[in-house]
Amino acid sequence: MPKLNFSAYDTKGFYDEMFDENQNIRPNYQLFAERLQKLSQKKLNTLQHATDRAQLSLGMTFNVYSDNQGIERILHLDIIPRIIGNSEWNQLEKGLQQRIKALNLFIQDIYNDQKVLKDKIIPKEMILSSVSYLKELEGFKPPKDIWCHITGSDLIKGGDGKYYVLEDNLRCPSGVSYMLENREILKRTFPELFEKLDVKPVYNYTHTLRDTLESLVDIDKPTVVVMTPGIYNSAYFEHSYLAQQMGAALVEGRDLVVKNDMVYMITTHGLQRVDVIYRRVDDDFIDPEVFNKKSLLGTPGLFRAYLKGHVVLVNAPGTGVVDDKAVYAYIPRIIKYYLGEDMILPNVKTYICDEESDCKYVIENIHNLVVKQTDASGGYGMLIGPKSTKKEQQEFITKIKAKPRNYIAQPMINLSRVPTIADNTIEGRHVDLRPYALYGDSIKIIPGALTRVALEKGSIVVNSSQGGGSKDTWVLNS
Repeated sequence: MPKLNFSAYDTKGFYDEMFDENQNIRPNYQLFAERLQKLSQKKLNTLQHATDRAQLSLGMTFNVYSDNQGIERILHLDIIPRIIGNSEWNQLEKGLQQRIKALNLFIQDIYNDQKVLKDKIIPKEMILSSVSYLKELEGFKPPKDIWCHITGSDLIKGGDGKYYVLEDNLRCPSGVSYMLENREILKRTFPELFEKLDVKPVYNYTHTLRDTLESLVDIDKPTVVVMTPGIYNSAYFEHSYLAQQMGAALVEGRDLVVKNDMVYMITTHGLQRVDVIYRRVDDDFIDPEVFNKKSLLGTPGLFRAYLKGHVVLVNAPGTGVVDDKAVYAYIPRIIKYYLGEDMILPNVKTYICDEESDCKYVIENIHNLVVKQTDASGGYGMLIGPKSTKKEQQEFITKIKAKPRNYIAQPMINLSRVPTIADNTIEGRHVDLRPYALYGDSIKIIPGALTRVALEKGSIVVNSSQGGGSKDTWVLNS
């Protein structure tokens, strides 16, 4: 039976993680490539089909809200992993720790002294006009002064082989359950390689998460719950998975009640005091008394109990101001302001449409840029200039002129590629990287990540809601 042959594999014009520009296999991939080349395409396809079935049997599915059919899908796991060397990962780790530390200080400042605004490091109106800025939190400090307990920043590697931070996710970063389950599946697919390559484990994430949540309160054996919007939420699999793995109760807003500014869980044995809520419900829906009056997902009085220090919410409300894509452009200055350090992990060059000169440049060069809506996510509200029509460009120009605050633009970057199984062959597909950080007593970066992959040939949109898939990420000990 013929073995796999990479002679036709294309590396022109892109940074490929497995092959260099001369088609030589990079050191991190040597052992894996040897294993791969012993397989036939038929055997590889068999392993891939087994993986698809495993995902379905585990219930690793999600809903796409824009899909009127209401069909649950698996986040397709391609069995060729992304492999990252130890020294490369150490640099990523330092850069992420630096970024998270500075962003936490920034959030603390804008809700309290607002020194960064008074010193005009970032325009005051930009913060106060952000849809995620919560005026109700002014003067508030959360337990241990930690706002962003769980972070999932999105990184890309450009054609120069260097990492760049594409955006930050501090509200309710998702996807970690897929990282954990992807690893379990790949360990069964290539069991002998994990020991040979000395891959760092990720299985203890949920233990570390539980320890992080418990570290936020000064009591023994606190009650921790995971708050979900319910079974129709696109990430419900993850909510139930994390609750189960942590040994925490999975609750909806209706399962909680507030009495005397304390939060209780309704159980078959009566009311049980709740100390920490890992909430996967957005700010606007957590408490109908304060935010969205029509919300059925939250708990009346929850925000009041939080402000009085009787319960901890993770992540803290109001952290979404950092997710605002206009604020992203100022993060190099924010790091310098709070830490006195240069940024370790650079941003992608960003043009802020709310600034006149930047706006003029964006409108004149929109055909070469990626334009993003500042409060959108999931690959929505975005124009990829080089792949758009004149009509689409003009529509975005009209939107930008009407509300420049709502848009930023970035140059088109050729994301790095990793070999991926496609139509009975192996081709390069573009990827990004979402590492996960936990901030309790210290900032811990989990030695693995969710690698998201654009399954459609030529596409750079990796979001699951837009047809993207995933890969296991192997971080080596050496």
